[in-house]
Amino acid sequence: MCGIAGWVDFGRPRVSQRAELERMTTTLAPRGPDAAGFWLDRHVGLGHRRLAIIDVRRGTQPMIAGPESGPHAVLSYSGEVYNFQELRAELVRRGHVFRTRSDTEVVLEAYLEWGTDFVRRLDGMFAFALWDAREQRLLLVRDRLGIKPLYYAPLGSGVLFGSEPKAVLAHPEFTAELDDEGLADLLALSGTPGRTPLRGLAELPPGHVLTVDRRGTRTHRYWGLESRPHEDDIPTTVRTVRELLEDIVRRQLVTDVPLCTLLSGGLDSSALTAIAAAILGGRGEGPVRSFSVDFVGSQEDFRGSEFRPDRDNPYATMVAEHIGTEHRTIELPAEALTTDGARRAVLDAHDLPLTFGDVDTSLHRLFTRIRDHSTVALSGESADEVFGGYVWFHDPKVVATEDFPWLSRMRFVPEDMLDRDFRERTRFAQLRADAYRQAVAEVDHLPGDDHHERRMREIGHLHLTRWLPVLLDRKDRLSMAAGLEVRVPFCDHRLIEYVHNIPWKIKAYDGREKSVLRGAVADLLPPAVLDRRKSPYPTTGDQRYERDLRARTAKLLQDDRSPALDFVDAGRLRELLDRPFGHFDSQLSRNPMETALMLDDWLRTYGLA
Repeated sequence: MCGIAGWVDFGRPRVSQRAELERMTTTLAPRGPDAAGFWLDRHVGLGHRRLAIIDVRRGTQPMIAGPESGPHAVLSYSGEVYNFQELRAELVRRGHVFRTRSDTEVVLEAYLEWGTDFVRRLDGMFAFALWDAREQRLLLVRDRLGIKPLYYAPLGSGVLFGSEPKAVLAHPEFTAELDDEGLADLLALSGTPGRTPLRGLAELPPGHVLTVDRRGTRTHRYWGLESRPHEDDIPTTVRTVRELLEDIVRRQLVTDVPLCTLLSGGLDSSALTAIAAAILGGRGEGPVRSFSVDFVGSQEDFRGSEFRPDRDNPYATMVAEHIGTEHRTIELPAEALTTDGARRAVLDAHDLPLTFGDVDTSLHRLFTRIRDHSTVALSGESADEVFGGYVWFHDPKVVATEDFPWLSRMRFVPEDMLDRDFRERTRFAQLRADAYRQAVAEVDHLPGDDHHERRMREIGHLHLTRWLPVLLDRKDRLSMAAGLEVRVPFCDHRLIEYVHNIPWKIKAYDGREKSVLRGAVADLLPPAVLDRRKSPYPTTGDQRYERDLRARTAKLLQDDRSPALDFVDAGRLRELLDRPFGHFDSQLSRNPMETALMLDDWLRTYGLA
């Protein structure tokens, strides 16, 4: 896992601009603390920050194919290709000679062998820039689900690019300007692919390739969700999911550095940990190293709800003992979440006014602590989107509502808390409705599907293409800010293609959430974990956090120059502060204040106020 940055510009030579390339690349140092590399030619510059995972000694980048004096192609690559060993064997049979054991070199040689269609052969999470010196062409490529980020912006007759916005912002020819509609899309949780709140800055959509040459810039999609008939019965479906998961986890255990699992005690992370333990045990390796998070005093502070019914730690401990992992619980005190430094670390990681409050600060602290012991972690992220795990998948009222389903429980800011002028100039309600219609129009239905099946296919599609990218972005930014690579086995495209096409009556064959996944791992986990209701990543119930949040919000309201008040209604924020103490004991109740604070800090820090 790494960070990439650079440019291509056919309008004028930029070979002398090494200082600019170094400045862009240095912003990504937390993503790649192990090494930095640069490559420049007349019209192109590639920068790289490396987090060494495979072939630690020799996998340096940017990597060159052909002679250095006249290379065929140059690659700056971030991510992991999990089928690189199979691809390497095939390329060797075709006459390719390798100098390293890295997956980076496999990607480079695969391009030289199969051309631009090579990306369809890659199984993994990745974002990379590949310069074809012979064709004078730059390819920017992003993985199918958007696990790894990649941004770009116009630069003369070409583009700037970087793993994070900060890399593009570091170039002297890009000026940060606010895009109101992009900000509205973010605050609405619409998740429109490619859109950002900075004018001129775009995110390459998942499953896309951006090509830049002397003819201009163009994108094409190489992968998307497709609907296919599912002919397997329930036992075959369950068995197939188990076989896929075993193969996926086996591939994702390959690393030359210490690996662990993020174990919450929920079905998803417990399933991955159990499968990983079985695979390693079969090799005579192990035990699996696992980590969970808890808060000091949580046993006394926790209050259950429909959204978060119970504490993680008792279940995580149960699973760890059942499987026999080398387990550690990272306990975080309230002060670890309330300092200015903790909040600034989240802003620096995100680069955008996107926050889930203390979920983000605690995740970053957790990843920082884990990094003392491991460099790679397996996470259960995306199982809820893939298998239908959220409560709203099973709420008839939400299913029947023509809106993004997660908005029934999760919002950054309610629409009526936004400043009226901002709502009017962005046509906020219409913008969200248009984004929803656009998303639903992408769904490919099968002939013969009844109304309910069509609707559940739409809801699954919405989650995978609009909601999941938000969560993957959060996981990537906060983990990579700590120099930790997080792998997400449930995002393997083979699993997603199979499960997306399972009819809902099979997905929920026992009338519960994630029926197929539960059936697939029923022999691996304690009954209490198999029967546990969905509970999201925990948040603190410590009253010191609410006091700090109230104090920060009151301070924001006292400053007439607070830029957030151009977007969030000050009167409604004051009404929140009038709520009795104890009201803001959950992430959902805190979201409006958290968002106002993050927005204020972002606008000031990035010179947008």
